[in-house]
Amino acid sequence: MKKQFIKVVLSCTVLVAGFTVTSCKKSSSSKNVSRATGWKINAKEGGFQYNSDFKEQETSPGLVFVEGGTFMKGKVQDDVMHDWNNTPTQQHVQSFYMDETEVTNVMYLEYLDYLKSVYPPENPKYANIYKGALPDTLVWRNRLGFNETMTNNYLRHPAYAEYPVVGVNWIQATQFAEWRTDRVNEAVLEREGYLAKDAKYQAVTGEVAGTFNTEAYLNRPESVYNGQIDSLQGNKKKDSVAVFAKRSSGIISPEYRLPTETEWEYAAAALQGSREYNNYRGRKKYPWEGEYTRNGQRVGRGDQLANFKQGKGDYGGIAGWSDDGADITAEVKSYKPNDLGLYDMAGNVAEWVADVYRPIVDDEISDFNYYRGNIYTKTAIGEDGKVEILRDSIVYDTLPNGKVVAVNLPGEILMVPVDENETYLRTNFSDSDNRAFRDGDPGSSRFFEQFSDEEEEANQRKMYDSPKHKVERDSLGNIVRGYDTSNNRTTLINDEVRVYKGGSWRDRAYWLDPAQRRFLPQYMATDYIGFRCAMSRVGSKAKTKNKTVRGKKVK
Repeated sequence: MKKQFIKVVLSCTVLVAGFTVTSCKKSSSSKNVSRATGWKINAKEGGFQYNSDFKEQETSPGLVFVEGGTFMKGKVQDDVMHDWNNTPTQQHVQSFYMDETEVTNVMYLEYLDYLKSVYPPENPKYANIYKGALPDTLVWRNRLGFNETMTNNYLRHPAYAEYPVVGVNWIQATQFAEWRTDRVNEAVLEREGYLAKDAKYQAVTGEVAGTFNTEAYLNRPESVYNGQIDSLQGNKKKDSVAVFAKRSSGIISPEYRLPTETEWEYAAAALQGSREYNNYRGRKKYPWEGEYTRNGQRVGRGDQLANFKQGKGDYGGIAGWSDDGADITAEVKSYKPNDLGLYDMAGNVAEWVADVYRPIVDDEISDFNYYRGNIYTKTAIGEDGKVEILRDSIVYDTLPNGKVVAVNLPGEILMVPVDENETYLRTNFSDSDNRAFRDGDPGSSRFFEQFSDEEEEANQRKMYDSPKHKVERDSLGNIVRGYDTSNNRTTLINDEVRVYKGGSWRDRAYWLDPAQRRFLPQYMATDYIGFRCAMSRVGSKAKTKNKTVRGKKVK
């Protein structure tokens, strides 16, 4: 029989019969020691500084966490309109955050008040900033209806403070989200000691010239508040030297933005509420359980679960016992939230989403965070080699309906399209503008003549030939509108039409299905379309406190 020998390795210092045996030291597991170099992290002497105490992303104001997952996008219960634009495709959505409610009138009025204070409209230089952000209150007018009360009161009267804002076009909604990003991060930096207490109010009252912009702060912090940020430093100073937060600090929130169509549909359906292990139990026609729009529970039985049009001439039911409690829009949180805690994901107002509309979803290219509308840009670099900041200049754009909006405000970074330096030999993108990628651009059309000498003719023979209106200004600044009167146009689809989702107070129950989709030019506004914001999740898919593996909590 063979003898078996067991080799024992002592990894610690042991005292045996008067002899000392010394082994290698146990490796340190401290998070403040680099596993790459063994150097200290965040050492007082210097070296690599990093936020090693970061736990997870803070939930920003107004938002609700939505854990990502897979679902069937475009799966509608009915298609009586025969749009054929809801072909089911399985998609995966990363975790994100979404506004608990639609953006309300009082939230938007805060935005308008800020613009009016910082960029006084009586100053001719700033006049179009405030004017371009104003909602179109005339959307309430009807040739054969008396709605002047809403025209004059809906936006500003306190009776409508917590009602969803309407009359806002897609461009205005995205600009509100940009403004909100800066105000939230400005408050966080003050709270964390990077900015002096009440610094944010000094810019509003005019005590400090200039404003705060998140991207400008991250790229050129010395430029913020028109170069006066040193006088607004908080208690984070080190040896009287200004200290600025970075992305690696972990306190700067990602930007508020419009949700993608995929995110919105996923959040509205809230399928997690009907999950059983790794499957969904049945189908949901609406954001709530069941096939009906009325409450079947004992408490509130028979009440409508959303604000929508029940039938011709029936917007709210019989007086005294109203079906949905509203004739036009309703105050947010008037109805129960869905399983994710989101209110009014069906009814009240339809909502803008980020996507450019196309009838099909190209899941052959992407089934992860699907979104059509990417325009990749980069920061402009000045002659001094630094990121270029728009000091006093303002970039305006005149929309097809003649409305003037500010594209860039003073203190913001100038962005330019990416060029061949970023696209050379890349496989994942080759152009700056990808809105028409594989669907609508000349290169994806079967009529495209790649080597045609008649380039203009080739570009005209594209898949989507929507009307091309033209807006110009004469020497006196008057708007000259040129309408496309061609009778050869076959579609309204172009790269400036955006998707809006969800039914509204004007819509029948058919449109309450989260998968239904419609589109409208991004410069147009209505009395039944509002919006809510979203924010991307950075880090783990699940919240730390809810994280489990096979049913066991992870510490």
